[in-house]
Amino acid sequence: MGHQGSYSNTAADRAIRAIDRKREQERKHMLQTAYQHADDLAIQLVQKLLDEHIIETSSDKALKELISERLKKLSDMEEFDIQFKTAPLRGLVNDPNFMSLYFTQYVIEDLLDHPKVQDVFGDDATIYRAVDSVFSKIRPR
Repeated sequence: MGHQGSYSNTAADRAIRAIDRKREQERKHMLQTAYQHADDLAIQLVQKLLDEHIIETSSDKALKELISERLKKLSDMEEFDIQFKTAPLRGLVNDPNFMSLYFTQYVIEDLLDHPKVQDVFGDDATIYRAVDSVFSKIRPR
């Protein structure tokens, strides 16, 4: 009987490791794609936030540059920093897109204080849906 329990734990460990590998591959793919297409993604994201009336700004160009820079720097960030930034929103949706969580929190915390941003509207879920509509396109399925 002890052998069955050991086998069960081994099978569970293998499954957990497989899930972790899949998530890490997804993360690497998204970071690489975000870096390569930072300008296009920034344009799409700012346009979506403006179209959905989530953000009010005096300079969409400044926001596009800011988000493009952030997308390029994201791949150099420590995993801890990304996890820390996304922690308040992790329970927002099932199977969240880490990049969408990060930029949702970025809009809520950082862009709100930017001098070119007059205001941010909407609750966390509304902002996440808008952000995720852009970043879900680069998430492998």
